Amino acid sequence: MMTTNAGTHNFTLHRNSFGRLVFVDAEGVTHEGAIPVRAFPIGAPDEGIALVSADGHELAWIELWSDISPELRVIIEEELAAREFMPQISRIVGVSSFATPSIWEVETNRGNTSFTLKGEEDIRRLPNSALLIADSHGIQFLIRDIKALDKHGRKILDRFL
Repeated sequence: MMTTNAGTHNFTLHRNSFGRLVFVDAEGVTHEGAIPVRAFPIGAPDEGIALVSADGHELAWIELWSDISPELRVIIEEELAAREFMPQISRIVGVSSFATPSIWEVETNRGNTSFTLKGEEDIRRLPNSALLIADSHGIQFLIRDIKALDKHGRKILDRFL
């Protein structure tokens, strides 16, 4: 069992024998099944992390990673990585058709893959030229900056936007 103090915060966090996060507040009250949640997972992923109880009540607020110990950060980042799966598209290799549904071949930070885009409404514009694309299974793919894509990829996107 690893227990670590949160630095400027008065709580500890560790994993129980089942691998679930256990939050212990300053008064010693234990909350099993704590869940870290990013306030702004796309716009500011390293700012504003809430630790919430299994029933959704906020237990602690972490404004910045620097507010907590490196050990605690590792535990929280491991938990976030297990819960969040949003591959970032770095290159659009091709699409099967410019009509939907279409199959997209892409390169992501998690490897090469293909997915089915059901309709143009599954591409959402976000601030700072970012896009969020939902595939037919509900997996979200992120393009952090359209301008960072090559000309071929931008041309494909233009057909769908």
